[in-house]
Amino acid sequence: MKSSLPQKILSNIATVWCVGYAPIASGTFGTLAALVFFVLFWPSDFTLLMITAVVIIVGTVAAHAAEGFFKEKDSGKIVIDEVAGFFVSILYVPKGFVVIVLAFFLFRAFDIIKPPPVNYMERIKGGLGVMLDDVAAGLYVNVILQIATRMRFDG
Repeated sequence: MKSSLPQKILSNIATVWCVGYAPIASGTFGTLAALVFFVLFWPSDFTLLMITAVVIIVGTVAAHAAEGFFKEKDSGKIVIDEVAGFFVSILYVPKGFVVIVLAFFLFRAFDIIKPPPVNYMERIKGGLGVMLDDVAAGLYVNVILQIATRMRFDG
């Protein structure tokens, strides 16, 4: 069965241009793609906020469609959620090499462990559920980084 152009576009977005097809640790590779994008372009916080909003909205639509293409809920091939979650984790925190690397590892840990209420987000059906658990994990990391960077710089 041949897929249509919109299906191909949504699949490419959901898999972050095939990064999601990594044979192991596709979520880690998705997060790494987000980190590389950030390092290459180093957007301002406001620009990153706008990019993150677009990634969340478009990613939700793409993830929803991709679940249908892949015929599985929250397929490991869908990694646009990792991009959104990582971007959320570094929004409006002081950015330097150590903070970005720490954000990467903390985000991967929170995404894998999924502490409450992150784990409840997975129960939401469709693309919204795919995206929200990673966005919530990113919020946890963001709070930790906000506190840690303020303690380091203020205390």
